[in-house]
Amino acid sequence: MIPALLLIVAAVAYRIVTGLAITSGSTWLSNFAPLAAIALCGAAYFPARYKFTIPLIALFISDIVLNIHYSAPMLDPLIGGRYLALIVVGFIGLAVANRPSWKTLLPASLAGSVLFYVITNAFAWLSDPGYAKNFAGLVQALTVGLPQYSSTPSWMFFRNSVLSDLLFTGLFILCLKWGRTPAPARATSALPRPI
Repeated sequence: MIPALLLIVAAVAYRIVTGLAITSGSTWLSNFAPLAAIALCGAAYFPARYKFTIPLIALFISDIVLNIHYSAPMLDPLIGGRYLALIVVGFIGLAVANRPSWKTLLPASLAGSVLFYVITNAFAWLSDPGYAKNFAGLVQALTVGLPQYSSTPSWMFFRNSVLSDLLFTGLFILCLKWGRTPAPARATSALPRPI
């Protein structure tokens, strides 16, 4: 559990650093964040009282820092949509909690990425007056977004989300496996093997 908690602290720091770096022109980092992976794996692995609290607290802490930096409000439909999407991803983690493994968590991570993307972009479409409130406006929200907000189209956010969710889910699984392996076994596995 300790390696997983350390990974979460690192993930919050990572989200803050990349969120601040985007203003310096690093748009390729847009939405390359670990929070959906934390919501998925936290719900699959953590004890009951931490399954949803740790991922949501991690998001809340990083939101405070980033929203202060960007002078953005903490109460906004888009932020509510992001929290709702993470809760949905957490429920996917609960669905695989009885059999967490690479075989179940990586497809669950892909499903979580898709749901997170659809939910957050649907909230953007519904709440932003720049989108036409019809099917074409929804397609715009899911593909290119609004040009006044970023030169990065929303499909790139989805691509980055899928890649980061798979990467951080894999890291989370490795941290938990490493944390559950007894120290002598970890030391033995690190020794070079004779040829």
